[in-house]
Amino acid sequence: MKLPDEVRGWLAKRYASQHRQWLAAGDTAGWPLRIPLGLPTEAAALRQPSAVRDWSAQWRAWAGPGELAWTERHWKVLGLQRLPQTLLISDPAQAASLAGELDRWQRAAGRAPALRHRWPALAPLLPRLFDMLADFADADFQRLQTLLAWLIAQPASGLYPRQLPLAGMDSKWLEPRIGLVALMLSAILQLPADGVSAHALCGLKRPPATLRLRVLDPALRAHIGGLADISAPVETLADLQWRPATVIIVENLQTGLALQDLPGTVAFMGLGYAVDALASLPWLRQARCVYWGDIDTHGYAILHQARTLLPQLVSVMMDDVTLLRYASLWTTEASQASAEALPGLTADEQVVYTGLRSQRWGQMLRLEQERIAWNDAFQALSAAVN
Repeated sequence: MKLPDEVRGWLAKRYASQHRQWLAAGDTAGWPLRIPLGLPTEAAALRQPSAVRDWSAQWRAWAGPGELAWTERHWKVLGLQRLPQTLLISDPAQAASLAGELDRWQRAAGRAPALRHRWPALAPLLPRLFDMLADFADADFQRLQTLLAWLIAQPASGLYPRQLPLAGMDSKWLEPRIGLVALMLSAILQLPADGVSAHALCGLKRPPATLRLRVLDPALRAHIGGLADISAPVETLADLQWRPATVIIVENLQTGLALQDLPGTVAFMGLGYAVDALASLPWLRQARCVYWGDIDTHGYAILHQARTLLPQLVSVMMDDVTLLRYASLWTTEASQASAEALPGLTADEQVVYTGLRSQRWGQMLRLEQERIAWNDAFQALSAAVN
């Protein structure tokens, strides 16, 4: 015997797993939905009469959506009984109402036809966009359509998002949604999206990637007007006419800021997985390159990524000796890099990476570079440079 709360729970699970299919199929396909309520036999009613009475009473008090179907049973001992047999749910809106999702369903179901009518090529994509259809404010939904229409008419504007001549459009609104806009635009225009950035699909410029660079040599600082700490686009740094002897790459921003002067040396800091940008700097190719990152799986993944671009890159304080020496400073990673092996690592580095992933020294442990005493750290970095 299914009680009303059990039916609501079952419908909530069904809604969660199928609401996108319901949106794709429309309001009629697969409906109505008939939910048997678990009609008991007379033997069951005799065994648990109070449970049957409570079950029947709860359905008699039913005030929710859907249509209850009742049936009569002529039982030998208990006589004529009128019992609830089936709950008939006529459409997705009723199911959504019972699942506590009526408002979201109605917004999504009301907006999808407008997009299908305006841009038929979007139809197969709309189920994937259910959350946008259900959750966007009206102003955002209208702004999205206005933007799509403009981008379709101007497919290669070459503008920054802030330059778009649309009321209410700004980069703070667009940047978090650029992936959504690009996905919809590629469907409408039938554009291949693989390997193409969202900005490029939209015909827009993206803000230039900037790198944070510290110049640790007085002679090099003099070469660029005395600047010591620079944040500049990759293209600007690539045009510098100089040849630093050593380039240090540190994962932690505070570590980079703490670096003292070193002859012939510059340092990049806080790049994380954006180390790919260094490939655009031609003057790095002739320099000695040193990397110091956290001893955790992501630190080694970044090292692997950087070394594929800079084969001469060597690591500092990223070995098992350093890891074990500072065991008292270990913390834990929230999540680990997924690759089983990183071919860009040396054999010794791979041993530590594999040990971290296999929990050899402890569960999800890491050694953050900022926790190592600065006198020890700078001494190791200085030795690597000199």
